[in-house]
Amino acid sequence: MSFKKQRVTVLGSTGSIGVNTLDVIARHPERFEVFALSAATQTDLLLAQCARFKPQYAVMASEPHARLLAEKVKANQLPVQVLWAPGALEMIASHEQMDTVMAAIVGAAGLSPCMAAARAGKRLLLANKEALVVGGEVFMRAVRDGGAKLLPIDSEHSAIFQSLPEDPATWGDRVEKIILTASGGPFRTRDTASLRHVTPDEACAHPNWVMGRKISVDSATMMNKALEVIEAKYLFGLTPTQIEVVIHPQSIIHSMVQYRDTSVVAQLGTPDMRVPIAYGLAWPDRVTSGAKALDFRSLATMTFEAPDDDRFPGLPLAWAVLNAPVGSTAVLNAANEVAVAAFLDKRIRFDHIHRVNHATLDAITFSQVSDIESLLALDEEARRAAVQIAAKLEA
Repeated sequence: MSFKKQRVTVLGSTGSIGVNTLDVIARHPERFEVFALSAATQTDLLLAQCARFKPQYAVMASEPHARLLAEKVKANQLPVQVLWAPGALEMIASHEQMDTVMAAIVGAAGLSPCMAAARAGKRLLLANKEALVVGGEVFMRAVRDGGAKLLPIDSEHSAIFQSLPEDPATWGDRVEKIILTASGGPFRTRDTASLRHVTPDEACAHPNWVMGRKISVDSATMMNKALEVIEAKYLFGLTPTQIEVVIHPQSIIHSMVQYRDTSVVAQLGTPDMRVPIAYGLAWPDRVTSGAKALDFRSLATMTFEAPDDDRFPGLPLAWAVLNAPVGSTAVLNAANEVAVAAFLDKRIRFDHIHRVNHATLDAITFSQVSDIESLLALDEEARRAAVQIAAKLEA
């Protein structure tokens, strides 16, 4: 069977999602080709990716890194144009010669190129939680107005998408609730009194998934699940009360949908991000991902438990901000990015992350938020407040 090749831009190609995306693309050269790549600072890895995939464009986050990459690209005689100027990410995310965008830039920095892809009507594979957490309804309006196809790449949201009926118009009548599963991270059974002594290396040692440092810390605090609750609300058009979280340490069931008749449909698989990536790239088809198949004959017992709010105080903030003024989700995300960065730099304790998040929400006075500019301004205001709050906690 022949296919029209999808031309793919990978935003954040040197991160774990980006690397896995390129692994899946390499397995299907007849279906996919790389149009553009972007990275923040890893010039050597991006150079290697350029040498293998020959993209038309490569974008770096800063001029010094771009100049360094450009020198290496020229020395290796690669047919790649290196860019760094403001607007470069938006350009490669909306280019008329490109079909699909993998949005894997961590943090609010990924919002603007996601908006550009949405407005241009691209197939947008969303691994960047913050586009929805920060952008909310503003981002979803851009998706609708641009005629984009939004496909979730987070394992949990991909699982929900795969478990829902094909016609979104029927979701409201048929779906009772969705259940997001969480591994519980590395501290699920650790004495809560000892969490103040957690080191960055301990927080980044996830028991099931291989992820970047920021998202690994979010998993340890379960702020990643709080952000996923917010994301699910916008992705699937649900009320906050229709979203539940259950801890499932084995990470075999990636999430579930409970229907009106109490039937539950779940998506299962090994904890390998190439599975939802392959699904998003090939949708509505299915292609091989490279992941190991689930072997039910050797599967250990699957267990489930309710989240402990004392151990994971950040999780309830998801429902709190969804019921608060518009923009509250953006404030929570900004505060958390600042707090996690401070923790990874060993400037605040692990248990201070929640204190920064909570105090920042209390510190912000909300005004009308109706467009991307006002959201980004609110994001900056929240970051300034969070930096000041974290500074007061530094030991």
